[in-house]
Amino acid sequence: MTLGAANEPFAQGWLHFTDFAIALVLASAIGLEREIRQKAAGLRTYTVVGLGAALFTLVSKYGFGDVVEAGVVTLDPSRMAAQIVSGLGFIGAGVIFVQRGSIRGLTTAATVWLTAAIGTAAAAGLPLLATAATAAYFFVGYVLRPLTHRLPRLGTRPVGCRVTYTEGQGLLRLLLARITAEGFSVAELATVDRATPPAGAGHDTDERTAEVFITLHGRGDLSALTVELARLPGVLACAISRAED
Repeated sequence: MTLGAANEPFAQGWLHFTDFAIALVLASAIGLEREIRQKAAGLRTYTVVGLGAALFTLVSKYGFGDVVEAGVVTLDPSRMAAQIVSGLGFIGAGVIFVQRGSIRGLTTAATVWLTAAIGTAAAAGLPLLATAATAAYFFVGYVLRPLTHRLPRLGTRPVGCRVTYTEGQGLLRLLLARITAEGFSVAELATVDRATPPAGAGHDTDERTAEVFITLHGRGDLSALTVELARLPGVLACAISRAED
C-alpha cells in the first residue's frame, strides 16, 4: 500500500492495523509488568494510554486525506500527535502526590508518558524504535535498578518513621540514639501533632504525648528497628514505611 492510497478518504488497511497491533503489544507488556508489581496504574491503564496515543497518531497521519488539496489545503500531520504530550499532563498530575514531604507516583507518571511515546512511535511507522524503547524500559527496571543497591550512596531510599511517645521522659534523644545504633542516619525530623495515648494502651490519659515524623537513610534492618523503638519505655506507637513509586 502506498502513502497516496493510505491518504485516500476512509482508506484503511493492514498498514494501520499492524501499527496499532504493535502499540497494543508493547503497551500491554509494560502494563502487565506494572500490574505484577502492584503499582497504582496497571495493565488496563498503560494499554489504554498506548492505544490512545497510537490512534491519535494514526488519525493525525492518515485521517484527513480527503480534505487535503494541493495549493489550497495543507495539513501538518505532527500537530495532533504533538498534543498527546500535552494531554498526558492531565494523567500524570493524577498519579503524582506528596505525602508527608515525600513524592510518590513520579515513576508511574513517567512510565505512562513513555508508554504514550511508544504508542506514538509504533503508529508513526517506527516499530523498531518503539520496540527498542520498550526493551530499554525493562533494562532500566531489571538490570540497572538492582545495581543501585550495590552503590553505597544510591542503594537506599528515604524511610519514614512515625513515633508517638510520652513527653517529659527524654525519649526523643533516646530514639535518635537507637536509630543511629541500628545503622540509620536522620535526615529530617518534624513534629506532627499532639495526640492522646491510644485507648487501652495502659497509660494515664492525662499524660501529654508527642508525635514526630523522622526521615531516615540507611541500610539497616527496618523490622529490627521497629521492634527496638517499640520496646522503648514511653513509646506508644511506632510505624515505619519505605516510599514506593
